[in-house]
Parts: sequence; structure tokens; C-alpha cells
Amino acid sequence: MAKIDIKNLSGAVTGSMELSDEIFGIEPNEGVMSLVVRNQLANRRQGTQKTKTRSEVAGGGKRPYRQKGTGRARHGSTRSAQYVGGGIIFGPNPRSYSYTVPKKVRRLALKSALSSKVANSQLIVVEDMNLAEIKTAAVANALKSIGAGSSALVVLEGANQNAELSARNIRDVKTAYVNTINVFDILKYDSFVATKAAVEKIEEVYR
Repeated sequence: MAKIDIKNLSGAVTGSMELSDEIFGIEPNEGVMSLVVRNQLANRRQGTQKTKTRSEVAGGGKRPYRQKGTGRARHGSTRSAQYVGGGIIFGPNPRSYSYTVPKKVRRLALKSALSSKVANSQLIVVEDMNLAEIKTAAVANALKSIGAGSSALVVLEGANQNAELSARNIRDVKTAYVNTINVFDILKYDSFVATKAAVEKIEEVYR
């Protein structure tokens, strides 16, 4: 089992803990992580794009000119696709882009993402995120003291209003709970900051 230091919000090392190799010590599977990230992004798509077909465009009830005697091609409506303002042929329609990925694949991708953070020394464990008051500067200073990168995902073991409200106005910092972490967010942010209790809960839930 790998050992990792536990820091307080001032950046001082106050102890250490062992990480489960089953969660934080596997060989990261890049293919599976890529698959799950693409699935997450696809599921987020609204799929509300829409174009009007010839039958849906307003107007065009009258033939633009007589059918015979002009030497031109026959046209029955100015709302055909070849006319400006006409309908669109084979245009996009509302649809769902979501699809499912097997649970075991999602679980492997999550473990791979967590293990990659440990391998790259991007996992930071803190004692807690208990703040005396709601203050953005307190979280910003804490993240700087513990050595978090330019962006950080802060994982809490449970509801923590002071920490959540203090962090939400900091650019490139996001708070999450153990049951809401996902592969996309873990890989997106430079640092994975978690409380000691959150790490223990991750090992309990995802074992």
C-alpha cells in the first residue's frame, strides 16, 4: 500500500495514511478512461438542434411561375430546398445522444483516474475543510498552502456549507462529494484534493 501525507489547511504535515492499492494503485487504463469521458460528454448534450423541412417553412403556397412555356425548370413552391428561405433536406432533428456504459467499465475508469492522480503526485489529502466562516480567501489561501495546482477538485465527505460557498467563486476550483465524483472531473482538474474522511469513504464505496 502506498502512503500519503495528510496536511492541515496551513500546509503542515500532520500525519499519513495508507491508500488502498485496489482503488489508488492499479495500472491506469487510458482506453477505458477515454471511453467513459466520451460517454459523459455525450450524455451532457442537449440534442435540441432543429431545422425546418420544406413542409414546415412558412409560405410557398403559390407556384412561382407557370409550368409550361417559360423554358425554365418546373417548380411548385418557393420553399423547396434550392430556394433561399426554403426548407433544409436531411437537416438535424431533436435526438438523444446518451448511451450507457457497463457499470464495471465505469468503475474501472474511476479507479484508473484516481490511480493516475496518485502516480502523478496530484492527490492531496487534508485533515478536513472546516472553515470558521464563509470566506473565499480562506479556501484560496488553503489551496495555495497545501500546494494545489492552478485548478483543483475538492472532494468532501459530506455537506459542508462554509467550504462549498467559499470555493464556488474561485475560478477552476470545484467541490464535489464522494458519490458525485466522476472520471471527467478527476482528469480535468490538476489537483485532486480530498479530506481524510472522503478518502476513507471512497475506499469503502468503490472497493
